[in-house]
Amino acid sequence: MALLEADLAAFDLLAGRLSREANITEEQAHGLVGRFGTDWEVLLNEAHFMKELEGRLGEVKEQ
Repeated sequence: MALLEADLAAFDLLAGRLSREANITEEQAHGLVGRFGTDWEVLLNEAHFMKELEGRLGEVKEQ
């Protein structure tokens, strides 16, 4: 397996874990990994912030 393929597989695993643990879509998780790298604490913080922001935007749309 080439290094690039190994990196992509690792990113896929990380994005999958982030998706499950933070309750976000895999597409959102891939975006966060691409934007912020592989630091788990940063990824979790950003995912939770994104979920909170989505919740607030949903409340505004309902009003």
